[in-house]
Amino acid sequence: MSQLGDLDIFDQKILSELASDGRLSWRDLAEKIGLSLSPTIRRVRRLEELGVIKGYYAAIDQGRLRDAIGVFITVALERQVKNALIEFERRVRAVPEVVGGYQISGASDYLIHAMVEDLPHYQALLDNLTAIEGVSRIQSNFVVKTFIQRVPALPER
Repeated sequence: MSQLGDLDIFDQKILSELASDGRLSWRDLAEKIGLSLSPTIRRVRRLEELGVIKGYYAAIDQGRLRDAIGVFITVALERQVKNALIEFERRVRAVPEVVGGYQISGASDYLIHAMVEDLPHYQALLDNLTAIEGVSRIQSNFVVKTFIQRVPALPER
């Protein structure tokens, strides 16, 4: 089950419902997807074991957090070789300000979403990122306002 196409309609419904509300009870989930309780639990456990469901998280409105400034940082590496990519990702995972990280295509190699308290905190974050060997260029964009944030919808089959 490595591709979305391998999921049947019930698996897709489970993923959609849990993406919208990861706190659904087993009974409520079963009712929403149209299966009885036991098959629903078996399907969720299978999706977890296969790594399709990686975890359950709370959606946090970062704009409501006091002293939280969102920043999106693009990073270009000197070389895009496997060891450099692995090391960069390992180092960035250890940075507590980073709340999301994505390898991307285009002029940069990575897009990092971070939260900082103020400009000195941001500068410390930059110092941390530029200390990673192989980083050649960093560009930052501060979040002025979040106007939409939603759980990605699964395509209809």
